[in-house]
Amino acid sequence: MAKSEHYHKADAQALLDDRGYSGSLIRGENPALLFEKGVRERIIQSYYFKEQCFGLNAASLCDRAAELQFIGGTTGINGKPTSFLCLAFKLIQLVPSKEIILEYLNFMDDDEGYDSDAPKQEIQDPNALGKAGEFKYLRCLAAFYIRLAWDSVDVYKTLEPLLPDYRKIKRRTKDGFLLTSVDQFIDDLLTKNRVCATSLRKLRSRADLEDLGLLEPRESPLEDEIEEMDEDRDDGDVVMMEESDEESS
Repeated sequence: MAKSEHYHKADAQALLDDRGYSGSLIRGENPALLFEKGVRERIIQSYYFKEQCFGLNAASLCDRAAELQFIGGTTGINGKPTSFLCLAFKLIQLVPSKEIILEYLNFMDDDEGYDSDAPKQEIQDPNALGKAGEFKYLRCLAAFYIRLAWDSVDVYKTLEPLLPDYRKIKRRTKDGFLLTSVDQFIDDLLTKNRVCATSLRKLRSRADLEDLGLLEPRESPLEDEIEEMDEDRDDGDVVMMEESDEESS
């Protein structure tokens, strides 16, 4: 047991030691610095991180994340890190490729009939039965990593298509649990500067990125319905005016 903890500490401390760190960088810096110092220390000292995150790679972390039952940052008076936050820190440690993170977003069990040879899309319809992305907490973990590690353009392009995912999820708070939804969590990632006990790098304004031609103007999923309502209202106004003219004549 002592031997296992010794190697665990070596594994974690290598990430936290700027002088000896030689791994992958995110925006030119040690990825561990994306988490605040106090949160980092509580994560590496937590039972879940020591027992469940040690030795994980991109594949085994995906399996562990598929078992998540809630999202959240820290809990209780002492700020105990949740399993979600511990896995997020481990993911930051691994710095997977974008292709792997996109697989996390769309992951489904092989037993459900997923065809690995079928052409893949970056984001699939999260509400369509039989489509990838059935593990909603794994999707939330990948989205959280994207918000932490990717640049603003990729964050908007990858997370905004997830907004129609209205599935219910549980959020762990300091005092208990709250019921929320995937789309609300994604919206928090796009609009807030602190989520799951983690300060997020400020996103560039979407309007500025549109002006620079880096993003297409966003189309609301309700835009077609709004246009139909406007057309129906205009048609109704025309009918009322014609009836009024007939009565006056």
